[in-house]
Amino acid sequence: MTDRRWETRLLAVIAAVLIVLGLAEVYGASSLVTTSGGTVGARLAVRQAAAALVAGILATVVARLDYHVWQRWAWRLLAAVAFLLLIPLLPFTHPIAPTLNGARRWVNLGVMALQPSELAKFAVVVWAATLAAKKGEQIRTFKLGVLPFLVIVAPLAGLIFLEPNLSMAVLVVMLAGIVMFAAGARIGHFLLVGVVALPLLFGAVAAAQYRVARVLTFLNPGAAPEEASWQIKQSLIGLGSGQVFGAGFGQGQQKLGYLPYAYSDFIFSTIGEEFGFLGVLGVVLCFGTFVWIGFRIARGAPDLFGQLLAVGLTSLIGVTAALHIGVSLAVLPATGITLPFLSYGGSSLLVALVATGVLVSIGRARERV
Repeated sequence: MTDRRWETRLLAVIAAVLIVLGLAEVYGASSLVTTSGGTVGARLAVRQAAAALVAGILATVVARLDYHVWQRWAWRLLAAVAFLLLIPLLPFTHPIAPTLNGARRWVNLGVMALQPSELAKFAVVVWAATLAAKKGEQIRTFKLGVLPFLVIVAPLAGLIFLEPNLSMAVLVVMLAGIVMFAAGARIGHFLLVGVVALPLLFGAVAAAQYRVARVLTFLNPGAAPEEASWQIKQSLIGLGSGQVFGAGFGQGQQKLGYLPYAYSDFIFSTIGEEFGFLGVLGVVLCFGTFVWIGFRIARGAPDLFGQLLAVGLTSLIGVTAALHIGVSLAVLPATGITLPFLSYGGSSLLVALVATGVLVSIGRARERV
């Protein structure tokens, strides 16, 4: 039997390297930020380190579990996430779901604050893998295959959209679609759903002026108003000024009030400015290797559920990273999607590490076969 333990070990090493880099960059990019409560932004790095510790312990436990436990918990996990998504939309829940930056996306549970839409990515992948594995060849029909997914995923995406968070809603639908495609769903059915969904997506963009501004900035950056294109321009300035070797750790200038959310939504640009082309190339190679190993684990999983779950969780990391990097490079409209393992955000870090733990558990099962 071939020893494949290197795959799961390398997966864990990549996650650890990215987390350490992320902690350093969150500290550097937030050290001069002051919150409304008067606390110095460097505290964000302390919170991120605490979240990394808790999430790391949880991921270690998850890695030792039989991954089939997620198959049994799929519906309950999805229901719990749907309940959490509903809380910020209720008018009497402001004490635990306050409005931040014009949106209600977080639920304060006392000991920690969760972003339910981040948890929804994981829950939808687990649920979609469970249902697709159960349906088998029925996934190739529209009525018995695609339609049941739409009935559940569409309302869940609707709750995320109402936060409002259109980009995360689209991402959740994409992840469910990837799992369905891996299970054998027909491309024609995806095209049909896409044709129906396109007017809805257009209406969602047109309903909010800031979304229209982001799209117009992407399509014609030179003609966009300064305030609409500010983030993207500053992101590109940061990446360009890093050149090959970067300005050096802590020496970036964009975090000095020029680039908003340099520690979260645009942390890739911060890395590019301080570590240069070689730094961003290293990050891209890390994510590329992670995805490669994840798909290797999926290919060798003992059963269909393990294969689909590994594909979905690998895509969760890979697609999210690609969207974040694409926004930072101005090849995609601004979305606010975080970079897994690196961006500030306890919920994002928790989901990324738990997903890694589940991939390791699938890989360990493969090693025992």
